[in-house]
Amino acid sequence: MTTPKPNQMWGGRFSEAPSDIMVQINASIDVDKRLYRQDIQGSVAHCEMLVAQEILTADEGDKITKGLAAILAEIESGKFVFKTELEDIHMNIESRLAEMIGDVAGKLHTARSRNDQVATDMRLWTKQALAALIEEISVLQSILDKQSGAHAETVMPGFTHLQIAQPVTLGLHLQAYFDMLERDKGRFADCLDRMNESPLGACALAGTRHNIDRDLTAEKLGFRRPVRNTMDAVAARDYLLEFLSASSICIIHLSRLAEELILWSTVQFGFIRLGDKFTTGSSIMPQKKNPDAAELVRGKSGGIIGNLMQLLMVMKALPLTYNKDMQEDKTPVFETYDALLLCLQATTGMIDTMHVNKERMHEDAESGYSTATYLADWLVKNLNIPFRQAHHITGQIVQAAEKKSLKLHDMPLADMQQFESRINKGIFDFLRITGNNS
Repeated sequence: MTTPKPNQMWGGRFSEAPSDIMVQINASIDVDKRLYRQDIQGSVAHCEMLVAQEILTADEGDKITKGLAAILAEIESGKFVFKTELEDIHMNIESRLAEMIGDVAGKLHTARSRNDQVATDMRLWTKQALAALIEEISVLQSILDKQSGAHAETVMPGFTHLQIAQPVTLGLHLQAYFDMLERDKGRFADCLDRMNESPLGACALAGTRHNIDRDLTAEKLGFRRPVRNTMDAVAARDYLLEFLSASSICIIHLSRLAEELILWSTVQFGFIRLGDKFTTGSSIMPQKKNPDAAELVRGKSGGIIGNLMQLLMVMKALPLTYNKDMQEDKTPVFETYDALLLCLQATTGMIDTMHVNKERMHEDAESGYSTATYLADWLVKNLNIPFRQAHHITGQIVQAAEKKSLKLHDMPLADMQQFESRINKGIFDFLRITGNNS
């Protein structure tokens, strides 16, 4: 039986190989293989810098970059074999590079550690993820804006405490979510701006005595500048916490909108009908049309918020600099991005394809004495009555209307004058619901 040997990438001081359990708990390749493109991008930039600084020869650099390009093609064609025993994406790629070009592959890791390598990979990936989410939010906003414009005069009840409060328009209601999403975009953009610094060249934590050019690699990778402090460069994950925090706020906004779509599409509300492409049926009840896309958007909010809590707990007590705990940063970040992107796309589809029942919305807007505030305002404006007194008079009129099962605009003028003799027929123009009331 052949005795397993220590890892060839780092096992020089070890006399025994890791146990099977250690290999299993230590490996991250099933998760971080997603970073293959960023890892190769960072390696190419690092290699080109090493050549520019005459740490590698031009011939060595050429062999390395061509080998990396071939590995990229292998991965994207599905021919690359990822190996658990090589732990992570960095060592899988370096091992394959050594198979292709020999010992010169080992020179690529000059003046670099897996600590600054993974930090660079994650920043590159997160920059792209943030840009994609900003773009997807803009797509949803364009659909909300289109529907807001189409329903600028579509009257519906506005709610507080889920009780009818005042008439509004569907356009105004949808525009509220447009504005929430605009702030979400701002948070993502702020995160993108703050994290746009390169950790590459920080090495394990204290930099290197090689004459490297961190500004050059930062420029090649599209970063604004290098992270100033090398310890901070490899230890910081606050940009991921910020990403998860902004994502949590965004999914809360989507979940609130999803809840309203669910309520509005019930028979009891009847305000909208969701399109067939974003609903499902029942396996036993033929009549059902379930708002499953909206329910899943609402449901996925728990996972996204949980991912923020998970990474906060991972980071809360870690001393500087790198600790293996930080390997656990990728799963919550990747899961959050995938879920939030899908939820944005699903919400866009639901809003774009929903059918609005204008008549039902208008009917409900006239119920629940939703124009009572208008009546109170009319008393203040036209009769110079203090608002607190006007509020009390209006409450008495509402109570009287309720006893007679009448809407406010159907109350006889004489009945209103029992509570305030100066009320005149002009009040009825004020109580009429139109798209301009909001």
